Amino acid sequence: MIDYDQALNEEQRRVVMEGDGPLLVIAGAGSGKTRALTYRVARLIETGVSPARIMLATFTNKAARSMLARVQSLVGDDLRPLWGGTFHHLANRTLRRHASRLGYEPGFTIADSEDARQLINACIAEAQAGRTGEKFPKGDVIREIVSLSVNTGRDMAEVILQRYPFFSHLSQEIGEVAARYARRKRKEHIMDFDDLLLNWRRLLSEQPDLSEQYAERFLHILVDEYQDTNRLQAEIIDLLAARHRNVMVVGDDSQSIYSFRGANFANIMRFPERYPDCRIFKLETNYRSTPEILHLANLSIVNNENQFAKTLRPIRRTGLKPIVVPLKSDVQQANFVAQRLLELVGEGIPLHELAVLYRAHYHSMNVQMELTRRGIPFEIRSGIRFFEQAHVKDVTAYLRVVVNPLDEPAWKRILGLYPKVGKATADKVWRYLSARENPLRAVEEAGFPALASKAAQPGLAALQRTLLALFVSDRTPAAMIDVVLERGYQAFLEQQYTDMAARREDLEQLANFSGRFEGLEDFLAELSLLAQTTEEGESDRENGREGRVVLSTIHQAKGLEWSVVFLISCADGMIPLARCLKEPEGEEEERRLFYVASTRAKDQLYLSYPLLDYQRGSGYDVLAPSRFISEITPVSRRLKDSPFEQWDIGYED
Repeated sequence: MIDYDQALNEEQRRVVMEGDGPLLVIAGAGSGKTRALTYRVARLIETGVSPARIMLATFTNKAARSMLARVQSLVGDDLRPLWGGTFHHLANRTLRRHASRLGYEPGFTIADSEDARQLINACIAEAQAGRTGEKFPKGDVIREIVSLSVNTGRDMAEVILQRYPFFSHLSQEIGEVAARYARRKRKEHIMDFDDLLLNWRRLLSEQPDLSEQYAERFLHILVDEYQDTNRLQAEIIDLLAARHRNVMVVGDDSQSIYSFRGANFANIMRFPERYPDCRIFKLETNYRSTPEILHLANLSIVNNENQFAKTLRPIRRTGLKPIVVPLKSDVQQANFVAQRLLELVGEGIPLHELAVLYRAHYHSMNVQMELTRRGIPFEIRSGIRFFEQAHVKDVTAYLRVVVNPLDEPAWKRILGLYPKVGKATADKVWRYLSARENPLRAVEEAGFPALASKAAQPGLAALQRTLLALFVSDRTPAAMIDVVLERGYQAFLEQQYTDMAARREDLEQLANFSGRFEGLEDFLAELSLLAQTTEEGESDRENGREGRVVLSTIHQAKGLEWSVVFLISCADGMIPLARCLKEPEGEEEERRLFYVASTRAKDQLYLSYPLLDYQRGSGYDVLAPSRFISEITPVSRRLKDSPFEQWDIGYED
């Protein structure tokens, strides 16, 4: 018998021991929700429920494996009959048995994101979309549009208007490509990841006998991270729970931060409306953070109107108050972070227990540079290093050929950005240019586009126009980056990437950053030196000789924890991110991001922001601290207990 009194706190024990019926468990950050879930499953089995009649839906395979292994260790039973795993795993398991009812072969193929991209590109070619020469979105962008439409239940034209307004005039053509893509998948017995969920719901809603069979089978359904479910996933759970209504969903509305992926915040908020007889439990005992950090987090999230009210209560004893650090500039902020990291390591805190979090990837640019200069090893969890990103390297490649017309890798990189210019054409153009005494003069010649085949000539002509504009432009890096964007790279971003807005912001910040250098050559030399330092440092870290500081966006940090967290760029317009405030309910989701970031810290939390932000053309803008910091002050004054300390930093640029 499991000793639940010994293993669980009172809040967890009430959840685990509760009887049948719908249950909503609001699990605050660091409150042991995984423990409650696993012990609930163990309790069900211990009381005689067959594992075959339990479904446990998670969002990652790792979470499913961890929970099932824990249950196995508790009960010792064979858990193979239990249906546990991600929504997509469970969908696949169902569809392998019944896909023929929807016209698919049982051996249907699952297309990963790359397969889907290639198939959509084939459909674009078949439909001759964009044949008039107008810029048309690439496969990845159309895949994202189709995915958002499927997972949110919104019309495709509505998704395009909201997320990709620059393609709204192409809605009909995009719809035709999407329809062709759907037909190709059916004909070739292929399902992508969205089809797995869509077809699982179709089976349950269109096949009454199957719906009854599975609703009868699953006596208990448990769902982890319910705040991250999309509309499809919530509907599937409701259909499966229709017979017994023993559904327990666990999540934290205050950590719902994935609306951009299609997650539906309303699922968790309206669960009591869909199940009026549900009982609501709250896990508010926090095992992670100090009382001071939790005090700040509680004061922040209380400003959201649409939420389940809760207050995180610490188990741990008192510690340091979070520290707000205003700094003169982004550069001084980077210096502060690097210096304080070194001091913390000197105090005995391992590098892997230190994290720098930020709202947008470009906010980390100066920190990455400063850590690289000082030889502080770091790992980026939010993608690749700023200066190694494809769009940054694309734009700087144009600048490189202006400085050094014999830079073969740079020439081949920019040639590859143009339609119909393949490797063979790029090699031919490079051979021609490298044989000339002055390659840039060769580009100016009227016959330059004729070096390519007829199909590729418009691409070479576009490159020629861009380079000619660069030759006569102001030779500051910022001005040249503007030229590249205006002469076609902005349209390339829109066609190519689902996160075009973020990449455009990266390039705008790159242009601002370049203003600190005296000239184009100095700017490019610095980027090259940083890349070389990075390559030299990677081999040591790959050999495991050093720990690494973690750099991550807040989104990627969810579910993780560190001893010390630096949340940088806590200025209004950076967090909350200005463009996200234009979205419906955007401010509340941005505040949830601030809450998630704050609750990643176990022992120390630093909130820093620059007082000045350099903007080309307008000089320095004066920044205010994030509203998520400012709005706490009146509350803390009433309580006569400020939740943070403020440091005046003496570090110089």
